[in-house]
Amino acid sequence: MSNLSATDLPSPAVTPLAPPASVDVERPAGTGHLNLVVVGHVDHGKSTLIGRLLFDTHSVPDGKAERIEAACKAEGMEFEYAFLMDALLEEQAQNITMDTTRVPFRTERRSFTIIDAPGHKEFLKNMITGAASADAAVLLVDAQEGLREQTRRHCFLLSLLGLRQIVVAVNKMDLVDYRPEVFEAIRAELGAFLAKLGVEPAHFIPISAKFGEGLLRHSTQTPWYRGPTLLEVLESFRANPPASGGPLRVSVQDVYRFDARRIVAGLVESGSLSVGDEIEFAPGGKRSRIKSIETWPQSNPPPRGPVGSGREVALTLEDELFVERGQIASHLSDKPHEARAFTARVFWIHDEPLRSGELVALKLGTQRAEARVLGVQRTLDAVTLEIGTGTSEVKVHEVAEIRLRVRKPIAFDVGGKVPSLGRFVIMRGRRIAGGGVIDSVVSEAPEGNGATPISRTAILGHRGCIVWMTGLSGSGKSTLAQALEQRLLGSGVLCAILDGDVLRTGLSRNLGFSPDDRSENLRRATELAIHLANAGVVVIAALISPFRADRASAAERAKEKDVPFAEVFINAPLAVCERRDPKDLYKKARAGKIPQFTGIDSPYEPPLAPDLEVRTDRASVDDLVERLVQLTLSLSKPADPAGGGAHI
Repeated sequence: MSNLSATDLPSPAVTPLAPPASVDVERPAGTGHLNLVVVGHVDHGKSTLIGRLLFDTHSVPDGKAERIEAACKAEGMEFEYAFLMDALLEEQAQNITMDTTRVPFRTERRSFTIIDAPGHKEFLKNMITGAASADAAVLLVDAQEGLREQTRRHCFLLSLLGLRQIVVAVNKMDLVDYRPEVFEAIRAELGAFLAKLGVEPAHFIPISAKFGEGLLRHSTQTPWYRGPTLLEVLESFRANPPASGGPLRVSVQDVYRFDARRIVAGLVESGSLSVGDEIEFAPGGKRSRIKSIETWPQSNPPPRGPVGSGREVALTLEDELFVERGQIASHLSDKPHEARAFTARVFWIHDEPLRSGELVALKLGTQRAEARVLGVQRTLDAVTLEIGTGTSEVKVHEVAEIRLRVRKPIAFDVGGKVPSLGRFVIMRGRRIAGGGVIDSVVSEAPEGNGATPISRTAILGHRGCIVWMTGLSGSGKSTLAQALEQRLLGSGVLCAILDGDVLRTGLSRNLGFSPDDRSENLRRATELAIHLANAGVVVIAALISPFRADRASAAERAKEKDVPFAEVFINAPLAVCERRDPKDLYKKARAGKIPQFTGIDSPYEPPLAPDLEVRTDRASVDDLVERLVQLTLSLSKPADPAGGGAHI
């Protein structure tokens, strides 16, 4: 290591400080190894902080600092502690047996592993999949820049994942002359934001990672600060209790055949197992007893147990079971949930929104499943904490409560019981698009025998309903109906247009245009629409339906059958409709070639209180369709059989 001391520091250049021989501070020693994640906005000094901690705790390999110092001098650059972190990661990357996201360091009192999470994608991948579950977090904030959007999003991710041991390090205090008012302003603003998330940091600490101020020893630059140093806080944090005390969960990674043996290879996520234990595999419910256990590195004789969490195991069973990758083994007394539908909180990082009805690829542990988004219950902007309702999509950097349904049952735990089996990632192609935490199971128990509206709703993710569009010929009903249909289909909503012209050429081809025939035509249209809606279809009825009594009858009939119904007035002045006249119907009616034509010699009775009125002569199709989509999605939203669901 370098033998430079503080007196060797020129100004303004920076050279490495010799680490102190001891830290003259009494503090309670933490128990156990601590996994630590350091998060913060880009350029707020994370690499410098990690590099400085490595250097000051003698955790840098011999000669590494000297080589970097020599390289910096050769380039005419000042020494940067961030280079220590970068060089260590580069060296690790050359050894495929090492995890490049883990950086170890040690003090006299305990050992640490820093989990490197350079961005949202990596953070989600490491934290949600359980590959690098942290015990505590350092949230880094630049004293000059203060809170940034990425800082707020990292706060939300820490909250979402249930991480409660958090220390806030306000870095680069040297750039603001160590002024206490700057520190206090950040503490007040960030403290208020974290409080809304239900997170209370252990401490706010003023530091300068570049100069080592506030890290291992109290700084003479901040005499106004009376709290602990960063290392004191880290050494006081408690490691999460070992998962071996929890329920048994073994994620099956693969199944091999050797000789006559079928070997089940997996990872003990929590709990422990022994030879002779009866276990069950979910999903599926197949049971057997453990005949033998092997571990890596191998032991002779093989262990009989108990073998605890974190161990890779190879099991043979007393019975020949068909077990496959993705299943979860547990003891019979405490099994994971096995279900197809559940509520979850997700954090979305893809530029393209996550939409209601969309099919997505879901990864949970070693399980892979195709899931449909049944609905978006509410959203929350991770920066402003503004709550949104009545939406059908989740935009980038939003958190949302959603319902998901997978094609076949999966096994999982809820409420953080076994974190690695309650967290999942959502993929778009090969990219991680978001991550989530499962909050509750959604019951899908059918009512009665056979298929029911509830079971269809579970399959489709929405209820059937009727959107009844009424208006003059040429008002824009067909145009809006077709655009609405495409938007809904694109979101995974099963829908169909019930068009008046189509009805006249088929189901109602024997009817004319007298008032009685018009009423009979609408009666038939109503019954067909209700039948389709009961089958789970969102029906877009585009019908002139000129008489209020007929429309009221359709609404009443739908109400009798418990089918959601909305009357939409597609409004355009008669002059506008005549000017459009795509089929020259108005011209023919004016010439007497089409008798009893609505709006010319037959009346049109506009709705007095429609559920929605749109003026097609005053707004664009895109704007009107957006209003129609929101109405339709609220109308087709399934009833909540599981209560309020998750809460953001």
